[in-house]
Amino acid sequence: MRHPSPFAVPARQHLQRSFVLGLLIAAGLPMSSVFAQTADAPAKETKSANGKLETITVTAERRSENIKDVPNSVTALRGETLDIINSSGQDIRMLAGRVPSLNIESSFGRAFPRFYIRGLGNTDFDLNASQPVSLVYDDVVQENPILKGFPVFDIEQIEVLRGPQGTLFGRNSPAGVVKFDSVKPRRVDEGYFNIAYGTYSSVNLEGAANFVINNDWAVRASVQTQRRNDWVANTYGAGPTKKLEGFNDSAARVQFMYQPNSDFSALFNVHHRDLDGSARLFRANIIKPGTNDIVSGFSPEKISLDGRNSQAVRNTGGSVRLKWNFNDLTLNSITGYETVTSFSRGDIDGGYGASFLGAGNSGPGFIPFTAESADGLPNHKQISQELRLESQAKGPFKWLAGLYYFNEKISIDSFNYDSLANGVVNGIAKQHQENKAYAAFGSVNYAFTDAFSIRGGLRYTSDKKDFYADRLLAPPFSPTFIGRLRNNTNVSDVSWDFSGTYAISKDTNFYARVAKGFRAPSIQGRLLFGDSVSVANAEKVISTEVGIKSDLWEKRARLSANLFHYDVKDLQLTAVGGSANFNRLLNAAKATGQGAELDFQAYITDNLLFSIGGSINDTQIKDGNLRTQVCGSGCTFTDPVTTPAAGFSAAIVSINGNPLPQAPKYVANTSLKYSMPMAGGEFFVVTDWAYRSKISFFLYQSKEYTGKALVEGGLRVGYKWADGKYEAAVYSRNITNQIRVVGGIDFNNLTGFINEPRFIGAQFKANF
Repeated sequence: MRHPSPFAVPARQHLQRSFVLGLLIAAGLPMSSVFAQTADAPAKETKSANGKLETITVTAERRSENIKDVPNSVTALRGETLDIINSSGQDIRMLAGRVPSLNIESSFGRAFPRFYIRGLGNTDFDLNASQPVSLVYDDVVQENPILKGFPVFDIEQIEVLRGPQGTLFGRNSPAGVVKFDSVKPRRVDEGYFNIAYGTYSSVNLEGAANFVINNDWAVRASVQTQRRNDWVANTYGAGPTKKLEGFNDSAARVQFMYQPNSDFSALFNVHHRDLDGSARLFRANIIKPGTNDIVSGFSPEKISLDGRNSQAVRNTGGSVRLKWNFNDLTLNSITGYETVTSFSRGDIDGGYGASFLGAGNSGPGFIPFTAESADGLPNHKQISQELRLESQAKGPFKWLAGLYYFNEKISIDSFNYDSLANGVVNGIAKQHQENKAYAAFGSVNYAFTDAFSIRGGLRYTSDKKDFYADRLLAPPFSPTFIGRLRNNTNVSDVSWDFSGTYAISKDTNFYARVAKGFRAPSIQGRLLFGDSVSVANAEKVISTEVGIKSDLWEKRARLSANLFHYDVKDLQLTAVGGSANFNRLLNAAKATGQGAELDFQAYITDNLLFSIGGSINDTQIKDGNLRTQVCGSGCTFTDPVTTPAAGFSAAIVSINGNPLPQAPKYVANTSLKYSMPMAGGEFFVVTDWAYRSKISFFLYQSKEYTGKALVEGGLRVGYKWADGKYEAAVYSRNITNQIRVVGGIDFNNLTGFINEPRFIGAQFKANF
């Protein structure tokens, strides 16, 4: 089938009209002065007068600068916005849908988030899975997917950088970067304490204390403890785990800042996380056959399992960031170390017993066979080092250059259990991978005039992986011992970007950007469920983007809008599950994505703040030869059946033309805050809503494994007093209690997992 050109689709005219309308509004309305730039990281938000938006600076280009001046699609979240969406004690998945083109999901629960930007992501659930969205926490890349789940607390700002970011952020970032900056030590004695209590006896404690030790040293200690009681009852009497979905998740961070003078500073960071709780709950036959509806009579608070369920994560890390200021140069050194161990065990078949035991000995619904497994991360170590030299001279020309080193060693244990024999271990496999990468990069900025400037950058990366896997105890479904299987990859590539910015007026910038991103090859070998190791070739992305950023109405409003298109060559995909229950890495010859994004904030009145954001993402796999297995659970698939291929045990389907998995076409969010000054304080009401359209869980298309559209809303009512020193509020998340299947397990039966139900709570915060 021949496809039209990327922008020659019906959505094109609608996208163009919307973008042009935004451009005309931005260019034609009265506008205020440009944002004031700040001098140094971390990013800052400078408060303005009532009825005017606060000034935001970001470090998206590794320099602190006005978000309006960055020629890239960037959204920044901070302050009260984070307090609101984080109030119920959710993990990092709370960010899904809160900014344009961002989705986050997990089949592990709180431990293993999977990020998608503009539709690009990875559904792989193995513990060495590679993701095209890079997560950077306090300037250190968190490569392993377990590291990406570190709790969000005492955060200065979150930046979501969309599109390839391979020049300045070098670890697998062809889709973009999610960047977290924690609050740094300051030269002031201050702190805060925040406590919240809500549904399911949930407790969320958070606090920080900042102290000045002497003229040279300051320290900041931050902690968070989140606790929730088990709220799902196991109705299968013989099930070993009686109550589920509770957790204890604690984290702490201590930072020391040493700055004896303006020429040198050192920031030391040590952090730790300790999580004990439930693994993801898989619910057998939750989906009504032939539809994507939840079955009648379903209760989120009940489940029937004969397997054990548990999850534990221990993560410790640290970093040293050194900075030297010379006459016209700044040298930065960032040294990072991370180690994490984890263990997650769950009843994957989502029910109890098996159909071959006879009537009444299995359920709910049809359970063809038992499946209980666990994945553990007993050994992990990541070391990274970056050196970056930047020009500081005044004038039209600026540059930076740097070197980067990355070394990760990881061991993975996989276990299979016999749920019918009291959970005895009947399968063990191990994987080991070492990944080393080196990079050299540089970037230049040149301002031809006050109105027009360009930027460009290059990054050379060399990436090497050594992998081996062993099956130590062969499970019944893979009874042979196949010996140690090895594989390795060794590639190099050049990423680049080029952009231009033109100031239409002093308050409005138009920009255009083209960039190439790169993701290193991946290796996969889950030998409990297969006899081979699969390798995905390197992935390369070319992206183009045009956009506008503007302050409006004397800084009472802010607009950012863009159009984008990207082509991916050798897109890395993971065929998850299927009738063989085996992860298999694939490369699609090509995939495309296109769409539009919008961020808008405005003070309607001095006391009424409105925001709206959204995105359109139209993704498509383009490979006439790419096929994969369908579900093993009798789903109603709609892709054309083709001839079985070598390595597949069942009929397979063509996925040419399918959208990318977990890639909603539409994402939208909005919020409205009304504040009313009162004697001695301020009363406020805030409501926020996030929407994403339907999603496909897997590479193939089926009625059952197409998740319905999801709308989640929040409401917060509170009072501040003593000049903002104290705050009390009541709140609710997912106030409509909309329950949706948000992911599936497709090898056994119509098994799925759901989103968080409604949560109601109260909160008190004190600043000192």
